[in-house]
Amino acid sequence: MSAADTVRDWPHLFTPGDADAPVLLLLHGTGGNEQEISALAPELDPRAAVLAPRGRVREQGMPRWFRRLGEGVFDVDDVVARAGELAGFVTAARAHHGLVGRPLVAVGFSNGANIALATAMLHPDVLDRVVAFSGMYPFADRDEAVSLDGVQVTTLNGREDPMAPLESVTRLVEVLRDRGADVEQHLRAGGHGIFPQDLARGREAVARAS
Repeated sequence: MSAADTVRDWPHLFTPGDADAPVLLLLHGTGGNEQEISALAPELDPRAAVLAPRGRVREQGMPRWFRRLGEGVFDVDDVVARAGELAGFVTAARAHHGLVGRPLVAVGFSNGANIALATAMLHPDVLDRVVAFSGMYPFADRDEAVSLDGVQVTTLNGREDPMAPLESVTRLVEVLRDRGADVEQHLRAGGHGIFPQDLARGREAVARAS
């Protein structure tokens, strides 16, 4: 399948931004979509290009990025497969939309953060900059990450988040650092969501990564 076919077959939103600005790969949470998550772009870098695909898994009619067996229980085989699919889309979209050579930062929320993390941990040659809002370790009890030298990850989480438990976030950071990633971790009071202080940290992370 050609790059054009791959991109055409995957619902997504694209805006080119300024030619000297980074590309934001925006990845929505469960039940979200590409239009919703794209509203984050002006908060992070109003000059950036926006590439926002839609998750192709459905759970009770809601878009997701990979299957789960229950709340917080991921189908890890599907996580691995879907991360490979997303890496293929990103590679094709960069070529199709003329984005080769521009820095790209994945910004995901919740389920979108988890697929961004999984893709970076498995395909760092495609995705090496991640800002993860309310994300967690995506591989359950398995160790799937490859060498992550040169990968930059910013994690932003609430200490009391039942959907992304602190234990899982701690494991995520430990694995990332153990594999060589540069990790900046931010914890705040509260639970799941994107809080004003998270956005401020996200803006800083995008600026650093680009």
